[in-house]
Amino acid sequence: MDSQLKKGILDVCVLHAISNGESYGYKIISDLQGTIEISESTLYPILKRMEAGGYVTTRAVEYSGRLRRYYKITNLGLKKLYSGRADLQEILTIYKKIFGGRI
Repeated sequence: MDSQLKKGILDVCVLHAISNGESYGYKIISDLQGTIEISESTLYPILKRMEAGGYVTTRAVEYSGRLRRYYKITNLGLKKLYSGRADLQEILTIYKKIFGGRI
């Protein structure tokens, strides 16, 4: 898959995973399992980029003697999520028109 397209899809998936409430890395990966493959080495740079862009906020909480970062979607992140959903819907519409729903 084209890396830019996959990047956009992963961003939407990660934002969707935290859109119902704050979450942490391992849970995000677990929530997406079976839908899209994402590893820790892929997820954490996405979350860091999203935090820098103002799409998520973080807070650290001690858990079992170490700090766990919780991520929460912001209003800007919700806008990005809705925009990403619309983009994916447009891609699906184009795909159906071109291929008739077949690969």
